[in-house]
Amino acid sequence: MNNDNKASLKSFFIKLIAIMVSIIIIINMTYNLIFAEKFETINKLILLNKKENIDHVKDKIRSEIKKGLDKDKILNDEDKILLYNLYIKLKEEFEEIEKN
Repeated sequence: MNNDNKASLKSFFIKLIAIMVSIIIIINMTYNLIFAEKFETINKLILLNKKENIDHVKDKIRSEIKKGLDKDKILNDEDKILLYNLYIKLKEEFEEIEKN
């Protein structure tokens, strides 16, 4: 091999390594920005058997209920209709139980 081929081969490998490092950095950043937060949420759900996680979920539910009670309307119209229909259905089923 002459010096021109060695120089071009060296340049090729330097560019190849730079591109590979760039791709690894881009994949790592994409993972951290998109997937890491979702995996963290999934891990919190999986770890609900620990007392501190259960307490955290209870506190979160309480705060959401308090926020809902401060609003003028808790439910939107579609949710009201769904809950009312569920109530009617449950009431009918309980009446069937009472008849038997």
